[in-house]
Amino acid sequence: MKMTQNAPPHESRKNRTVVCSENHILMKLSFVIFLLVWQFLLATFLTLGGIENEKLGTMAKMLWGVNLLWIGVFGIISLYLRDHVREIGQRLGGKRLTIFFTSVTALALIEEAITTAMTNCAPLFGAEIGEVYITASANYLDVVFYHSVVVFLPQFALLGWLLRKYAISPFAVFVCYGLTGFVNEALFAGPNPLLLPQWILIYGLLVFLPAHLFSTDKDRKPMRWYFFPAVVLLPILASVPMVGLLLFVIAPGHPSIHFPPM
Repeated sequence: MKMTQNAPPHESRKNRTVVCSENHILMKLSFVIFLLVWQFLLATFLTLGGIENEKLGTMAKMLWGVNLLWIGVFGIISLYLRDHVREIGQRLGGKRLTIFFTSVTALALIEEAITTAMTNCAPLFGAEIGEVYITASANYLDVVFYHSVVVFLPQFALLGWLLRKYAISPFAVFVCYGLTGFVNEALFAGPNPLLLPQWILIYGLLVFLPAHLFSTDKDRKPMRWYFFPAVVLLPILASVPMVGLLLFVIAPGHPSIHFPPM
C-alpha cells in the first residue's frame, strides 16, 4: 500500500503563491498579445484596403511605421531595461518623482517625433503632405507645444504622484494610462473602439518603463480595485486647466488641426 504525506502548511501556501503568480503573468501576457494581434490585424486590413484606395494605403504605411518604431522597438527596449530602471529607482529616493516626470516627458517627445515623421513621410508613401496624416500638424514644435505633449504634462505629474503614493504596478499603470490615452484621443477626434488597442499600446508605453522607478517602494499604500477608474480619469481632469490656457490665453484661435478632412 502506497503511503502519502501531506505537504507542510507553509509549503502548501508557497505552492499556491507560485501558481497564482504564474497565472497572473500568463494573464498579463495574454492581454498584451491580444492587443498586439488586434493592432497587427488593423494595420493589415488597412494595407489590404490600400490596394484599391491610395489614402488607406498611405495611412497603413504610417501606421506600420509607428508599430515598428514605437510599439515594436521601444516595447522591446522597455522589457529589456525594466530591471535596470527598478534598480535605479532604489538609489534615487526622493528624486524618483522628478525623474519619472522628466522621463515620461522625454518619451512623449520621442513618440511624437515618430508620429510627426510619419505625417511628413506622406510623399514617400504615395500622398501629399496634409492629404493623409496622423498628427495635427507637420510641424513638430507645433504638435508638441499646441496639441499634445504640453497638454499631457499635468497628466504625467499626477501619475507620478499617484505612483509615489499608491502601490500601482507598472503593468496596471500601462493599462490605465493607455485607457486615458484612448479618452484623450476620443475627446479630440471622436471615439473609435477599433483603435482602443492602438492607444493602450502607444500611451501605455510612455509610462510602463518609468513606472518601474517606484516598484520597489515599500511605503506606498495598497491599491484597491475601485481606485483604478480614478487612475484613468483623474489625469484627464488634470489637463483641463492646461487646455483652457491654450485655448484662451496662450494660443487663442490656434487651429485644432492644420489639414483638411481626409
